Amino acid sequence: MSASDPPTPAAKRGRPRDPDRVRRVLDAAIRQFHENGLERTSMESVAKEAGVSKMTIYSYFPCKGSLFAAALTEVTEQIMAMGDMIQLDPMAPEAMLMAVGEAFLRLLRDEKCVSQHRALFCASAEHQDSREAFYKVGPERVNKQLSAYLKAVDAAGALQIADADMAAEQFLAMFLGTGHYRLLLNLEPPTATQDARLLKANVALFMKGYGVI
Repeated sequence: MSASDPPTPAAKRGRPRDPDRVRRVLDAAIRQFHENGLERTSMESVAKEAGVSKMTIYSYFPCKGSLFAAALTEVTEQIMAMGDMIQLDPMAPEAMLMAVGEAFLRLLRDEKCVSQHRALFCASAEHQDSREAFYKVGPERVNKQLSAYLKAVDAAGALQIADADMAAEQFLAMFLGTGHYRLLLNLEPPTATQDARLLKANVALFMKGYGVI
């Protein structure tokens, strides 16, 4: 696990995790958070759907916030395959950024991700831990992964990037435009053609801004 990976809630001492049981819990949590939202999903309902006891869930995830974080991490990994980002070629930033941008757009357009955005913006103050979990396993983690890659690109001399953290934030922010807002507002989403144009234009602009002079 890298420094940028979110912490995994530890199981109780003496009770090792059952991979199949954890898988059922996460699948149930992902579905319920998506369909019912953060407020209306309970540990009891997730336990019932997963076919485990409530105490079993608490032995893996001590609170709903930690279960929410684990569910978000799972969704992000399924869509973006972020573990693959460390294997990107620093000498081919244009092609690699196209791949990262395409994966990021898939995440932004995924209904599970969009529904969690909506739920968190509407959540009551008592769900501060869930909002923080979302930030850490979502925006913060993606930024750190991309920043690490951009540092490697700068070291290889393929681009000139003095501040990789800022550059990563700039690149990802270019995708958070009107299309993202339309989805959050339940309006007509961007077409595949519009997203393809956005991806190509964002990568071209980034390459021009950080190109080797």
